[in-house]
Amino acid sequence: MKNLNFFILTIIAISLVSCASSGYVNLNYPQEPAMLLPEDINNIAVVNRSLTKEEDKPNKTLESIATGEVAGSDKWASDDALKGIFDGLRNSHHLTVKMPSTTRLEGTGTRVTPELLDWGQVRAICDETGADVLLVLENFDSNTDFTINSAVEQIASVIRTGQPSGRIPRRARVNIKSYWRLYDPVTNTIIDQFQQNYYTEIDVLSSAIPFSSLSEVAYSSGMDYASRFLPSYYRVRRDMYKKGKGRDKNAFDAGWRRTEVANWDDAIAIWTDIANDRSSKSAGRAAYNIAVAHEVLGDTDMALQWARKSYEDYGDKMARDYAKVLLNRQRLEY
Repeated sequence: MKNLNFFILTIIAISLVSCASSGYVNLNYPQEPAMLLPEDINNIAVVNRSLTKEEDKPNKTLESIATGEVAGSDKWASDDALKGIFDGLRNSHHLTVKMPSTTRLEGTGTRVTPELLDWGQVRAICDETGADVLLVLENFDSNTDFTINSAVEQIASVIRTGQPSGRIPRRARVNIKSYWRLYDPVTNTIIDQFQQNYYTEIDVLSSAIPFSSLSEVAYSSGMDYASRFLPSYYRVRRDMYKKGKGRDKNAFDAGWRRTEVANWDDAIAIWTDIANDRSSKSAGRAAYNIAVAHEVLGDTDMALQWARKSYEDYGDKMARDYAKVLLNRQRLEY
């Protein structure tokens, strides 16, 4: 999670605005996941139950023709949705995805949601993988509006001119409907169930949809579902000290100037010398600024250490309130 936070924080545009002796920095702050899992859940087994039964395959082929879907494409695209889950949780601090020896189970093969998986089978899969819960892709169905748009274009042209149109739609929308269930084998309960409708628009090459498009959209849909278990982020403001006091005033100013060009490491080095000098009138301010700098760089633990130092050693009231904010951030991240 720290690596993910560092990546997010380094790509955002950091703005520093100052007036008089104070300034501030904007950064991203986490908020609770859409689905907050129990703390004892760490390992998640994942299986694909969206496949068509043998006796239903003829009907699935007819549906594929009607919707513009490549026959059989849902079979491999649904596996890409599972890959999206795996990669989506890869950077999670505490969640690990487990793949059982058999990752494909028969289901309805349509948008019709199957009955609950047998709990004995759920426990067997979790025992095999050492997982706490089982995430099941219950159904998966893809459609594209390319075929429909083409037909509408041709019919409209014949009505208008008496001739078919030579125009081919240049954009198409790939739509994926899927249904996920998260089974808890200990309590025999469903922790999460989620109907997902995920789509994206793509450019059409010549007269065909790129073969890889469905795979990419399916993968993104898996990533999107995985995000339910991860914190999201919104923009917050952190006040900082721009000016120091006494003999360290010039050095303090030099540290601030480095933050204006995003040179946070050098700013921390300058302010650390000041913060470690208990006789300095700027020590508390420097320690507080170091705390903010570490949060900008994605290290909440170090930020909290310096915020505490600023208040405990020097009585800086901004640092006292900031330490409480950082404690809450740690709770969201871990």
